Amino acid sequence: MDQVLTRRSTRLNLGAAVAFVLGGSLFALGAALAQLDVVSLPVVNVTYLVGGCFFTLGGYVSILLADDDTATHTDERRRRWGLRQRRRSWLSAFVLFVGTLFFAVSLVAAFAAGLTPRQSDGWIWLPDMTGCVCFLASGHLAMLDVGEGHVRIQPHLIGWWVVAVNQLGSVLFFLAGIAAFTRPATSSAINTGLVNWGTFAGAVCFAVGGFIQAFDTPTTTRTVVQP
Repeated sequence: MDQVLTRRSTRLNLGAAVAFVLGGSLFALGAALAQLDVVSLPVVNVTYLVGGCFFTLGGYVSILLADDDTATHTDERRRRWGLRQRRRSWLSAFVLFVGTLFFAVSLVAAFAAGLTPRQSDGWIWLPDMTGCVCFLASGHLAMLDVGEGHVRIQPHLIGWWVVAVNQLGSVLFFLAGIAAFTRPATSSAINTGLVNWGTFAGAVCFAVGGFIQAFDTPTTTRTVVQP
């Protein structure tokens, strides 16, 4: 039974990793296209939307992976890490998934034409910022999970690198989100450059995090980086 769950977890882990690599790559591409202004806005929005679909897929698969991770653990592991820690892992994945759904609302609303600044902030900026906050909360829970209840620097663990790189991406997304607020007086974002380059850098972090995750062991977040 454990072997079956382990094989399933390995596939789920790889699936989530690939989804985040694709989602991050497409978000980075969309941000670069927006900053360079080489394509039309609908093309940029479609690029973001497809990338958002992969992010949502990765978030959903992460929940399934957290469920499998709990089922795979033996009583000995239960004593070692505790039930609370495994709940924290699942909650981190769930909050991440919720964040991707808020992003989806924002990405779909971006296709609407003729929005007033207030409507743009309500339908695009607010869901986007809510998604960013969810990503930050999810990353913090993941940091606590990999640090056994504490936020620790553990460069010898592959799982720590996955979480740390993704959390950096979440911070960059949050900064880009703040800069995207549409000011009613000017009907423009606070700082378009920060929006695009912050999104680009954050998306690259998630793509890199997904790549690293593909080499992590799904049954434990304590995989050691070999020298």
